[in-house]
Formats: sequence, C-alpha cells, structure tokens
Amino acid sequence: MELRHLRYFRAVAEELHFGRAAERLHMAQPPLSQQIKQLEDELGVALLVRSTRRVELTAAGADYLERAIAILDSVDAAGRHAQQIAEGREGSLVIGCVGSATYSLLPELVRALRDELPAVDIGVRGEMSAPAQVAALRSGEIDLGLLRPPLAAPDLSYDTIRRDRLIVALPAGHALAGADAIDIGDLSGSDFIAHAGGGRTVMSGVLHSLCARANFVPRIRHEVEETSTLVTLVAAGLGVAVVPEPTSSLGIAGVAYRPLSTQPAHIDLAVARVRERRSPITEHALRILERIVAVARR
Repeated sequence: MELRHLRYFRAVAEELHFGRAAERLHMAQPPLSQQIKQLEDELGVALLVRSTRRVELTAAGADYLERAIAILDSVDAAGRHAQQIAEGREGSLVIGCVGSATYSLLPELVRALRDELPAVDIGVRGEMSAPAQVAALRSGEIDLGLLRPPLAAPDLSYDTIRRDRLIVALPAGHALAGADAIDIGDLSGSDFIAHAGGGRTVMSGVLHSLCARANFVPRIRHEVEETSTLVTLVAAGLGVAVVPEPTSSLGIAGVAYRPLSTQPAHIDLAVARVRERRSPITEHALRILERIVAVARR
C-alpha cells in the first residue's frame, strides 16, 4: 500500500463517482478503478459498492475514509511544517542584547519578527554584557547577540550595524548638567557609576580608556550589571556615568544627558552569531534587522 492509494480512494469516496474523481486526480478512469481494486484486495474488504448508476461507501469504507483523511492531512501538515522550518518561518530564535540596545533597537526588532515570522517562538535575553553573550552564543543559549565590539572570538562572526554617540549621564542638579558638552577630564573629581567588569567588559573598558587619556583613574563608587540600574543610581545622585546615547530613551527622571567631547566619542553596536551555526531563521532575522537599521539611518 502506498499513499497514492489513499489519495485515490479519498477522491473516489468524496466524489462518489469514478469519472469525477479521475478528473480531480488528472488521470484516466480505468487506472483509477484498478488502483482502488488493488487497495480493496490488499485490505481484504470491499470499500465501495459499484453499480452502473452510482457508487456508495460500505460501512468499512466509511470508517476507512475517516482514517485515511486523518493520515493524509497529517502527512500534508508534516510537509508544510518541514517547508516552514527550511524557509526559516517556523521554529525558535533567542536574541541576547546589551542594555542600551535593549531599550532602543530590540523592541522594534521583536515587533518586526513577530509580524513577519508569526510561527517562530521569539525569546529575548536583555541586559547581557558582551562576554556573557559570547558564552551564550557558544553554548547555544542564544542564536544572535546584539553587543559592543571588539570581539576576540574567531569562532564567531559579527557585523557592525550602527554607531552610537557616547554621552554623560549626570544627576539633574550636577554643576555640569547645563554644559553644551563635557570633556572627560572635567569629571576627574566625580564619583562614577560603571558597568561591571573592572575594565574587562566593553563599556567598562571604554570608561577606563577615556579616563586614562585624561590622566586620571575613575573613582568608581558602584559597579552594576544592568544599564537601567546604572541610570537609576545616577538619578539618585550617587555618581555620573558614561553611556551610549540610546540609554537616554529610558526616560528616568532626575538625569541629565550631555554629549561627550573627548575622543573616541562613539561606540559601535554589532550583531554576532556562531560562524558555523547558521540557520534559515537566523538568516531571516538578520535580513529584518538589516532593513530596520537601514531605515533608521535614512
């Protein structure tokens, strides 16, 4: 027995007419009649009662039709499901993201993914440092990472998708809150709220590098993992912070943001993935991300 026998029988049973069933199947009537006879012989039961005027289902035929339809529909669904997965339209995708991009880029990206890939289960892990994302990419916990380069990981590939200006977050009552721009040297006597890492994470390294160029070591009062916590501590008056500009979209009251005039005054954002672990879903997501970034640039 082959699936074609079930398809032939279904057509005849639903049409109750060999001629119409043959037209529906785009085949001649005699071969169709032979195939149905072969099926009945193999089963050892009569599925149809034929006469010169009509075709009817036997009781066994009616039951067999119900089960044959379920089998054929299941096979068709399996085929559609496989095609969806092969095209990157079904499955799962987990995205890791650094803090500042969590609040600026990630919401729009997730909305676009849900609109264009409704059958894909989208997962998000926000507020992840670059080292944490590298580890998560390697372990398969995330499929794509939105992080800050440089990335010393030959097994990963990444593309820079935008450049964010560096700004200073200050308590609203700070003496420099009204300045047009701030040189990092002007903050040599300030307490700093810094991203955790002691210079080993990208943003922590940026802060230490900027201060070293101005010939001082930042007096770090608090190190925090989450950008939202960092800005909250600035609002509480516990220190100042150097952050990427998208951080200002958090909208936490009591914080003033001013441009940083010290070079380098920008930091890149990149999308990373495991070089040898590409999938149709990640490729589709990368195309959507590329489109979003292109629109934002324009």
